[in-house]
Amino acid sequence: MNFLAHIYLSGDSRELLIGNFIGDYVKGKAYEKYPPSIQEGILLHRKIDWFTDDHVITKKAKKLVRDEYGHYAGIVIDIFYDHYLSARWDQFSDMPLREYVRNRYRILDSGFSMFPVGVKTWFPYFIKSNWLEAYTSFHGLVMVFKRMSYRTSLPDHSEYAVEQLKENYEEMESYFDEFFEEIRRYVGSEYSIQFKGMEQH
Repeated sequence: MNFLAHIYLSGDSRELLIGNFIGDYVKGKAYEKYPPSIQEGILLHRKIDWFTDDHVITKKAKKLVRDEYGHYAGIVIDIFYDHYLSARWDQFSDMPLREYVRNRYRILDSGFSMFPVGVKTWFPYFIKSNWLEAYTSFHGLVMVFKRMSYRTSLPDHSEYAVEQLKENYEEMESYFDEFFEEIRRYVGSEYSIQFKGMEQH
């Protein structure tokens, strides 16, 4: 799961959202220095990553890009998943995507003082480039892949990744459908979050 899915899976809680958003930048027990509600979001981020990386569907999907990306294939699939989430947003939320992402930008900005230094350095660009809506288009995906390669160790094979998505679009979409249904149920059950189209048990 990349940024949009992590944010979506945080539900409507400000603290859960902020903690989840910074989760990649808070290592080991460093999360303990944050308020308990932010800690919960950081741990939610780790649970989502664990669930995603360990899932049989994600492992099958990685094979589509492993030749070029090797052990970074999981990052590519995370971004593919965010593409389908944004492209079919109305299926998952009653709030229009544009309204939703602007609301989440405001919430995240309100927690800027709690961000690790690594997040503070790129967060202004994150908003300026409207990263959360970029997933929707293939052109936007190229931007996302290039920025990810710039700020992480992900190799820059942006055009290749998008071409692989285009060539395997229906197969990858079927992976997304099955996987996202399961992760919504998992997070909804663990954190009592009600997602659109899902009954709470």
